[in-house]
Amino acid sequence: MKGTFITFEGIEGSGKSTHLELAGQALAARKYDVLLTREPGGTPVGDSLRRILLDPQNHNMDPTTELFLYAAARRQHIAQVIGPALKREKIILCDRYVDATTAYQGSARDLPEKLLRELNHIATEGLMPSLTLLFDCTVEVGLTRARKRNQQETLKGQDRFEREAFSFHEKVRSRYLSLAKADPQRIKIIDTTHQNVHDIHAIVMKEILAHVGTHSRT
Repeated sequence: MKGTFITFEGIEGSGKSTHLELAGQALAARKYDVLLTREPGGTPVGDSLRRILLDPQNHNMDPTTELFLYAAARRQHIAQVIGPALKREKIILCDRYVDATTAYQGSARDLPEKLLRELNHIATEGLMPSLTLLFDCTVEVGLTRARKRNQQETLKGQDRFEREAFSFHEKVRSRYLSLAKADPQRIKIIDTTHQNVHDIHAIVMKEILAHVGTHSRT
């Protein structure tokens, strides 16, 4: 059996990070060999780049610079973490990946699609997740949740992306939904606007367990 690569995507406050943690705990309890990671991050180099990318003081960062930093973090992540974990036949749950770059830097930053495709291909060598869970909610709900979370976490304010205009987040959400429509076999939409955490978790685990069972037979 090869490893299984599953990504969690969504706008700010969609609940993806919460449900990645819950799914990881549930899989570990079922004795699956699971690895939780995130982008940007997952490695010392990636974590350093993450601090730069999310720091609100870097509000004047050029969009292409932003894209290159994400690609650099991704390349290191694959070389140091994701690639080796797949060889060890782990189930990898990753918070954001290529789809995030397409939605944020492609649509919201309006960078050329050709540039995104070429740079992502260089960084990933064509590696794509076999399943992507897209946590979808309205921008109003997502940003409200993100602000509430920030107020509850000591000394943490809004990061550089959470401070973007409402229209920025609308573009991100719209692109995510268009990606899901174009690739329904890989990208599964999970509505988090009204459902509670327990019900969402049940849907997440149903999708993952079904996929792991199918993937293990390929």
